[in-house]
Amino acid sequence: MGKIAFVFPGQGSQTVGMGNELASKYESVRSFFQKADDRLGYSLSSIIFEGPKEELTLTTNAQPALLTTSIAILEYFKQTGIEPDFVAGHSLGEYTALVAAKALTFEDGVYAVRKRGEFMEEAVPNGEGTMAAVLGLDRDALKQVTDAVTLEGNPVQLANINCPGQIVISGSRLGVEKASQKAKEAGAKRALPLEVSGPFHSSLMKPAADKFREVLDHLPIEKAKIPVISNVSAAEMSEPDEIKEKLIEQLYSPVQWEDSIKKMIDLGVDTFIEIGPGKVLSGLIKKIDRSVKIYSVSDEETFKSVVDALKEDEK
Repeated sequence: MGKIAFVFPGQGSQTVGMGNELASKYESVRSFFQKADDRLGYSLSSIIFEGPKEELTLTTNAQPALLTTSIAILEYFKQTGIEPDFVAGHSLGEYTALVAAKALTFEDGVYAVRKRGEFMEEAVPNGEGTMAAVLGLDRDALKQVTDAVTLEGNPVQLANINCPGQIVISGSRLGVEKASQKAKEAGAKRALPLEVSGPFHSSLMKPAADKFREVLDHLPIEKAKIPVISNVSAAEMSEPDEIKEKLIEQLYSPVQWEDSIKKMIDLGVDTFIEIGPGKVLSGLIKKIDRSVKIYSVSDEETFKSVVDALKEDEK
């Protein structure tokens, strides 16, 4: 059998009630929701389990909620005894990966992403920045479009390079609208505006990165026990100083998801297990390379089917 990677979802995968089934049955799972409440000083768990959806969707809640739920599901998955050779996460999911790799404690991870969410919300007044998914245009052609629009004074850039034919752009509202239009003229099939509260992974997030540096300066970061593939460089990172710098850069740099998956495949990974709510990453990985095995674990039912499938693979 080849190598295994655990991957963790980012913002947008949250749903009201996620993790509730496992938390209600297993104390080891439930304890993470309690720890998150204690560290943050409010009942994040009741927002996760009961909503309302509008409350859970707020960046400041969605980020710690996803990290908490994904780590709680990972805790349940650990009973399989399966250890990953690499971990990675999409944007916010990178923090989950760092907790899984023991570079950050769970409590510090929850606190960090709550502050990250606050600074991202504050960096650009609501409505002034946005994001859009551009389908069917390659990254070089799209970068020419965003560079041209930015030169005209409307900042916009590539934000998430997710898989072939799916790239998210981010920037000022006008920049994203103009780039979306020009992308279609350049041959893109579609440009879909995203429901987000700000222009994440764009230069407009630099003020958030400056504030966030102060938070990370006060959090102990350890050497990662499992190599983490960085969103920024699509390369392995494990040293504390490098992790810190990459987390700061990640706020205003594109998420190199397609390259990160290709890198892990180059390193011998043939099995990806998405741990956390939803199946967004599984869908992207399929589009990057159909030959690898992809599983997703979000509850007891998916856990059982993954365990059965992995047993079959071992035969």
